[in-house]
Amino acid sequence: QVQLVESGGGLVQAGGSLRLSCAASGSSFRINAMGWYRQAPGKQRELVASITNGGRTVYADSVKGRFTISRDNAKNTVYLQMNSLKPEDTAVYYCNLGITHYTGIGSYTKDYWGQGTQVTVSS
Repeated sequence: QVQLVESGGGLVQAGGSLRLSCAASGSSFRINAMGWYRQAPGKQRELVASITNGGRTVYADSVKGRFTISRDNAKNTVYLQMNSLKPEDTAVYYCNLGITHYTGIGSYTKDYWGQGTQVTVSS
């Protein structure tokens, strides 16, 4: 099994910045794509940004130019740098990792979600 620990959320004024982190721990695994999602009250969970093993990134239109996703493979960690925050960015942010587990007889891939971290942007 793999455990994910998120950190970095909080309360910030509009125009401010926050950096989210999501670290994976465990053994005998490889992380594939990594992503950040968010869910605001009364809304569906939506993709914010994702990054492949090769470093290719995808962003939601609403965050392009303001948010940057990155990964540190040596630390099994994905980051989300959020700048120029707006009140509409307020949500619970979740990291999502696609992980391949290696067993004695083969491998399998599984999706993991972080516990969520609250980001609140005041106007």
